[in-house]
Amino acid sequence: MDGESYEGIYDSSPFIAWIHNLSKNQMKYLNSKIHELDLGHEMRFIMMIYDNPNISQDNLVNMSGQSKASIAKSLKKLEDQGYIKREVNPDNRRKYMLKTTPKGDEIVPKIRKISKDWEKEVGITDEDYELKQRIKQIAINGMKLVR
Repeated sequence: MDGESYEGIYDSSPFIAWIHNLSKNQMKYLNSKIHELDLGHEMRFIMMIYDNPNISQDNLVNMSGQSKASIAKSLKKLEDQGYIKREVNPDNRRKYMLKTTPKGDEIVPKIRKISKDWEKEVGITDEDYELKQRIKQIAINGMKLVR
């Protein structure tokens, strides 16, 4: 199908369906570029942990919108592959703090470069800063609604 064939097909789709479509297609693009890593949506978790050292598993659940079980499974995979480590939180010994390992630190810039390439290819530019901030705020508002 050429690009014009998509016009008008989903005009009645809810806004969130478009956001979901963007997210899914970005992940497919990322995976096609670094398929040898055997990572799917876990790439996002590595980046969240990298950007938020010592984040808890519960906070990762809230930030990602994923279930506790899904996060636990993904974290186990990332830990087994050497991308992250868990450390006991000294303030609450029943909880863990998550950190990237040197291997995780090394992959983040590669993922970010590929993400930037994808954004450029789909037409997201620096001029879209305000739109990105608005969507980020909407996402934060959504997280607050389901806490």
